[in-house]
Parts: sequence; C-alpha cells; structure tokens
Amino acid sequence: MTREKTLDLTYGALFTALIAVCAWISIPAPKPFVPFTMQTFAVFSAVMVMGGRRGLMSIIAYLLIGAAGAPVFAGFRGGPGVLLGNTGGYLIGFAALALVYWLITNLFGDALWVKILSGAAGLIACYAFGTAWFMISGAGGSGYAGIISSLSLCVFPFVIPDIIKMAMAVMLSVRLKPFENNK
Repeated sequence: MTREKTLDLTYGALFTALIAVCAWISIPAPKPFVPFTMQTFAVFSAVMVMGGRRGLMSIIAYLLIGAAGAPVFAGFRGGPGVLLGNTGGYLIGFAALALVYWLITNLFGDALWVKILSGAAGLIACYAFGTAWFMISGAGGSGYAGIISSLSLCVFPFVIPDIIKMAMAVMLSVRLKPFENNK
C-alpha cells in the first residue's frame, strides 16, 4: 500500500469518526423536528479539509456504518430505519452536499471564495434533499407536510447555526492548509 493510500484511509476514517462524534453532540427535538447537531460542522470539515472526493467517501462510510446498525446518528441511533425515517433525507443530503462541493471545486479550484460558495451551494442541496424527503415521508406520521411548514420545521431554524458551522469549517481548513499533501 502506498503512503498516499494509507493517508487517504487514515484521514477518511478520522473524518468518518468525527462525523459520528459530532452527531452525538446534539440538542434533541421531539418528532417531527430535526435535532440540532454538530455533524454539519464535521461534514463541512471533511469536504473542506480533504476535498470533495475524499470527503464524500467519509460521508458514505458514515452512512453505511449507521445503516448497518451502529449507533452513529443523533441520539445514539442507528439502522436503516433512521435513514428511511422523516429526517433521514438530511443525512443522505450530506452526500449531496459533498457532491455539489466536489463539482464546484473541480470546476473553479479551491480558493477561499470557492470553498465558501461550494459549501453554501452544498448546504442548499442538503436542505433541498432533506426537505423533499421530509415532505414525502409524511412529516413523521402526521400526513403530507407542506413546503412552508416543512421549511419552518427543518430549515429556517438551522440556517444561522449551519452558516456558523460552515464558517468554523472554513477556518479549520485554512489553518490546516499548510499541512496538506494533496486532495
């Protein structure tokens, strides 16, 4: 195994674990509300520090570990039921965030303004995917949820905290940039 592959696996495992730990740092919310967690910070950190491709791999590993039943999701939950539940779309939306980030940074490079734009666009993709899933899933058993009520429950309360988490991840990636080998 080459040194680069070893570093990829090590960083990937580190950020997968960071996403899980940050999911446990949460303020629980009753159904159908989405809990406040720090995992968005970890997702942003994964893509901004490692790049879109490796960040996406960490997110997919996190989702697969959770789907297999390990309690890595918010509230120490795991299993396919969490991913298929009314807020599972936001978890899967993390992969959409990484894909959008990867696409934009591949097109425009990884300058600071590109990271910020890519992160914001990725967050919008995550919100869109998660909100659509929330609406289709029946908002936790209460029937079809409208767009405004879904956004009010699942997006509007999170915009400012998620922007702060993205800013923290940008600062982390800037601080770690001198230590990068490659992406």
